[in-house]
Amino acid sequence: MLLRCLAGMETPTKGRIVLNGRVLFDSKQGIHVRSRDRHIGFLAQNYALFPHMTVAKNIAFGLPKGLSAQAKQQHVERQLMTMKLAGMGDRYPHQLSGGQQQRVALARALASQPEALLLDEPFSALDTFLRSQLEQEMTEQLRHFQGVSLLVTHNLEEAYRVCQDLMVLDDGVAIAHAPKQSLFERPTSYAVAQLTGCQNISCAIAASPTEIDAIDWGLHLHVKESLPDGLAHVGIRAHQLTFTDDRTLVNTVACWLATTSETPDRMTLFLKFQTPSNHAQDYHVQAEIAKDVWVALRDRPFPWLVQLEPSCLIVMTASTSVLEN
Repeated sequence: MLLRCLAGMETPTKGRIVLNGRVLFDSKQGIHVRSRDRHIGFLAQNYALFPHMTVAKNIAFGLPKGLSAQAKQQHVERQLMTMKLAGMGDRYPHQLSGGQQQRVALARALASQPEALLLDEPFSALDTFLRSQLEQEMTEQLRHFQGVSLLVTHNLEEAYRVCQDLMVLDDGVAIAHAPKQSLFERPTSYAVAQLTGCQNISCAIAASPTEIDAIDWGLHLHVKESLPDGLAHVGIRAHQLTFTDDRTLVNTVACWLATTSETPDRMTLFLKFQTPSNHAQDYHVQAEIAKDVWVALRDRPFPWLVQLEPSCLIVMTASTSVLEN
C-alpha cells in the first residue's frame, strides 16, 4: 500500500509525499500529481507485464513520450543487452521464465529514467537458486541507478544483503530508520528487535549501571552497553550465544537442551537455563550453530555451558518514537 501511494496508484486520505523537493501529494493543499507524471518506476511482485505485448514493446512502454522510432529501438536494444535478454525482444511474456520476466519488468521500470524505483518483494515468486542469482544481478543494477530505490520485503536476510539503510514499519508506523548494521546490532526497542529477527528477549530491570536482571531467563547479567532510560528488555540474537568449557567467563550459564530444529547447514537449539527441560516447549532461548559445532556438542553430557557475551546483549526500551529521516 505504501508503494502504491508513492507511485500514485492509490490516493492517501491524508499526508504528504515529496520526491527530490517536488511535492507529489499534499492532502491539505489539494496536490495530487498523476502517476505517469511522477517519474517513479514500479516493479510489481507479479511483474505485471502486458501479456499481449512482446518483450520489446513492454520495455518501450516505459520510455518517455515523443521519442523517434529509431531512438526507441536503440533504448530497447540497450535495455535488452543490459538485462541479458538479447535476442528475446520478439518473445511474449508467457514464453519467458520467471527470471526473464523479472528482468523485462525491471528494464521497463528503468526505461523511463525514473527519479525513484519502487520494488515490491521482487524475488518472492522465484525459486531459491534463481532468487539468489537475480538478487545479485539486481543489486548490481541498483548500484548504478542514480535515483532513489525503495525495496519492500519480509525477508530479513534479503533486506540485509540488498540494502544499506533499513526502515522498520510496525502497524503502518515507521519505528526505526538507520544503516543496517546499527539497526541489527543495536535495536532501540522491543518492537524493532522482534521485527529484525531477535528471537531471545526477556523483561529486564537494572541492578547497577553495568548489571541487569533478566526476569524471564532468571539470570543476573553483566552488560557492556549503557543502560537506557526506561530499560524494559534485554535480548541476544540466536547466533551470538557461544558454547564453552570455561566456567570463569562472565555471563556463563548452565543449560539443558529442550529440542532442536534443523536446516541443511545450521542447527537451532532450544535451551533452558539452570534446570533440565521438562518438554519441547520448556525453554528460555534459541541458539543457532553450524552443523560441525553441533557434531562436536551433541554427545556431551548435560549441563552444557553457554555464554551470553556482555557486548552482544541488547538492552532496550519497551517502545520507541517515530524516527524521521
